[in-house]
Amino acid sequence: MKLLSVNLGRPKAVPYTDQPEGVTGIDKQPVDGPVRVAAPGPKGVGASGLAGDAVCETRHHGGDDQAVYAMAREDLDEWEGVLGRTLPNGSFGENLTTAGIDLSGALIGERWGIGAEVVLEVTSGRIPCRTFQGHLGEKGWVRRFTQRGAPGAYLRVVRPGEVRAGDAIRRVHRPDHEVTVALQFRAVTTERTLLPRLLAAADALHPEALAKARQYETKYGADLGA
Repeated sequence: MKLLSVNLGRPKAVPYTDQPEGVTGIDKQPVDGPVRVAAPGPKGVGASGLAGDAVCETRHHGGDDQAVYAMAREDLDEWEGVLGRTLPNGSFGENLTTAGIDLSGALIGERWGIGAEVVLEVTSGRIPCRTFQGHLGEKGWVRRFTQRGAPGAYLRVVRPGEVRAGDAIRRVHRPDHEVTVALQFRAVTTERTLLPRLLAAADALHPEALAKARQYETKYGADLGA
């Protein structure tokens, strides 16, 4: 398992974002050399976990539980075949493009060591938005991305440090439950009856997904998710 590239974005004015100033940092490009990774602070206050990277719409993106976004090169390759176009590393707005990791099968709360210092923890899958669709320029992109169910992974920073392209990635913790990124994504998008199953991941889960799971269980009963 390896880190193929570290991708950073700068603020860019575009016509397809709801961000109040009309700017986005979704256009991420691979960079050379080490990049500092650290917890950025709570959502709405903190932005990206990577130094030099812009997250402009902090109402919905960034913060400690979405500090880093990873996408597998293997998933980008599959989308290249579907879309009939080249998708360089960073094309989906991901900070980390990985190789050799099944991100959809990663468990919520799973931890990765990257390089000599950094430890990251998986929190959720990425929910597609209007800005993502505008950036890709693909009609019906939000629906298509959601239907495929391979959203990449958001991660929180457990131990800060520096990462760079070529760093080895190793699993340093794998929790004792079966809540994968793919399951979490389906539960909060297309199959809400799965929400009670997310509770097995407990506080490792993204707080917004955890709140939805608890609300559903309270309203309908946990047995509906079995």
